[in-house]
Amino acid sequence: MWVMSPRPAHDAVLAIDQGGHSTRCLAFDACGRLLAEHREAVSETRPAPGFVEQDPAALLASLHATVDTVFTQLAERDITVCAVGLATQRSSLCCWHRDTGAALSPVISWQDTRNRELCDALQAHAEDIHARTGLMLSPHYGASKLRWLLDHLPSLEAAHAEGKLCAGPLASFLLARLLRNTPCVADPTNAARTLLLNRETLDWDSHLLALFRLSADILPRVVNNVADFGALPVGHADLPLRLCIGDQSAAVFAWGEPRTDTVCLNIGTGAFVLLPCDRAPTDTDGLLNSTLVRTAHIHLHALEGTINGAASALDWLAARHDTDSGKLIAALPGWLAEATNPPLFLNGISGLAAPWWRADFTSRFAGSGSESSLAGEAVAVVESIVFLAWTIIRRMQALGHGPRAIRVSGGLGRLDGLCQRLADLGGLPVTRPTECEATARGSAWLLWQHGPGEQALTETDWRITESTEEFIPQENPPLHGRYRRWSMEMDKALENPA
Repeated sequence: MWVMSPRPAHDAVLAIDQGGHSTRCLAFDACGRLLAEHREAVSETRPAPGFVEQDPAALLASLHATVDTVFTQLAERDITVCAVGLATQRSSLCCWHRDTGAALSPVISWQDTRNRELCDALQAHAEDIHARTGLMLSPHYGASKLRWLLDHLPSLEAAHAEGKLCAGPLASFLLARLLRNTPCVADPTNAARTLLLNRETLDWDSHLLALFRLSADILPRVVNNVADFGALPVGHADLPLRLCIGDQSAAVFAWGEPRTDTVCLNIGTGAFVLLPCDRAPTDTDGLLNSTLVRTAHIHLHALEGTINGAASALDWLAARHDTDSGKLIAALPGWLAEATNPPLFLNGISGLAAPWWRADFTSRFAGSGSESSLAGEAVAVVESIVFLAWTIIRRMQALGHGPRAIRVSGGLGRLDGLCQRLADLGGLPVTRPTECEATARGSAWLLWQHGPGEQALTETDWRITESTEEFIPQENPPLHGRYRRWSMEMDKALENPA
């Protein structure tokens, strides 16, 4: 049983969420009330097919800007910051200099699949990799990206020869650059996404390192999600950074203690379906066995399914029509309300993930929907996210897990038409908090959960500030018909993924 440990009402924690489209910093009090927030947009580049990169300096600048702004807002109101948490994109990776912290490579995004050929060549080892890591052999994870960087950037080999090379999750690079003590550490939720972490020992696996021809001496030391990571200098203060966690893991804690009967769907650049489990799943059937959090006292797991193309799929559609993605997203509520016969979209943006795992899948529109305009295609993209999410949840049900409700969060979770379609298709109630920044809110809950204090605060106290909307399942035969046709089209396309 979780027991909260609050600080006085005038204290706050800072939750930093470094995502694909923006960096956000939000301040919460011990009851989950949002006190201040600021965000900075970040960009990515796609220098070649399958390549997705971000600028390390730009990400660091966005982090400093968001934290400085929120800290100043709180100081003006005489609110003290007692702890900071950092949540990041889990499978993004960077290389840096051990002494100076200088980036030696771009940040290679989790969406990047540049070394797909290596993963194809290692298919004979896929089952063993899954058994050791709980994950699938995929170019989205860090091992193949790191192998590519070492093969193509001579400066990395030179730094390695000097004993100065560090490589690992984006979170590890940010910790090294942000904190005074420049640690070289990785938490389990981010370290696991390198495809090099043994899920039983929670340490680097020598067999997997040999398979990808990598050396453990360049990797960070693995530590718990909650630890004394170091001091974050902000203004004239040194703030203790006490939490480092993957963004999707943090999102599950937005409502407090996770429930094993409730699926969490967080929809941002990608979409991620997580079902908390009391113990590590033994049978996953195309899904992932993920660590939610590891502390000195607990190790929580989740059954997970990944959808690579969510907001990124809408970006792709906007580029296809030479229009602004922001304007497209702004028009979506009306389009979703009016659509009657949209086409079907077979969504393999950034590679088809759970439960099929086909990085070579080519996205395409299919079916005989009459609404083939931008509006119709945008609705089809949104419905593809719903269809993929429900396919993953059905797989969870087939494995003996029986979720009774779905919680939706993230930017695209604000779309009523998406939430109602998910409720109608699955026959399960869908709830959505008014505050959809689940990653930051979950980080804040974990920070307060592990803070010092004497008076217990129950999860009811945390949730008392929460305002939610509920979408009740309704009869929707046309949607069920489109899902059946979409499933058949997916089966045909999987026989010819390109």
